[in-house]
Amino acid sequence: MKVALFGTGLMGRPMVERILGANHQLVVFNRTREKAEPLKALGAGIAKSVRDALRSSECVILMLADGQAIREVLLSPSSRTELSGRTVIQMGTISPTESIAINTEVLNAGGDYFEAPVFGSIAEAKEGTLILMVGASPEQFERWSAFITCFGPAPLLIGPVGDASALKLALNQLIAPLTAAFALSLGFVQRKGINVDLFMKILRETALYAPQFDRKFERMIARNHSNPAFPTKHLAKDIDLFLGETGSMNMETAGLEGIRRLVAITLDKGYAGEDYSSLFDIINPEKE
Repeated sequence: MKVALFGTGLMGRPMVERILGANHQLVVFNRTREKAEPLKALGAGIAKSVRDALRSSECVILMLADGQAIREVLLSPSSRTELSGRTVIQMGTISPTESIAINTEVLNAGGDYFEAPVFGSIAEAKEGTLILMVGASPEQFERWSAFITCFGPAPLLIGPVGDASALKLALNQLIAPLTAAFALSLGFVQRKGINVDLFMKILRETALYAPQFDRKFERMIARNHSNPAFPTKHLAKDIDLFLGETGSMNMETAGLEGIRRLVAITLDKGYAGEDYSSLFDIINPEKE
């Protein structure tokens, strides 16, 4: 199959490897061309423009930063004319409202669209073990399931377009509260002079434990948040999307809004491109 991948950020390289490993032809496009160039060595073609990428593909995978980036890249007047007869697979994290609107515009341009946001990070992308949540018709799911299994072994049909995006936001919303709560407890234990390894040993044996805690423990202890699996700026974006969707639902979101303020401070302190474990440095600042 001839595939185009738009967006070559942190997940770009492992996704390119998975697509090429499944013996598909691939061309990639990134708005900053220099970021895509290293993928040429893996066997991917580098498109000079969005139109060139669309013309050389049967399906387009979107791993762009947000809904605005999708509109700028895929739905510009010049790009829109090339969508006819092509399937767009949206795999990033955007709001259900955005996904439904983009679906309408792609259909109006003569293309096809469904969403398959993924849960997992770089390690899972490399291994092909991402969790794929699909928002599509049953017919689309049946047609495309075999193809998207190169990213994850068991894609799940959640419902129509919008449902998978909503479920992805519900999952991502949990990241910040879990991280903030763990950072607060870990910082408290440190300041009380209690052995942190003993704290972790006991925590792992309780119903309170989440594997995420061990993934962030060493980063927090070392205060080393470089080489992020998921940057703080992306966490902030997903919280904002979730709060935007719940704004009309008569739900009490004061807890998440408080954590969003912590994330905003983290961004202001220069951690936007660092791993979201950097919340620890704000919740438990180094003693002066």
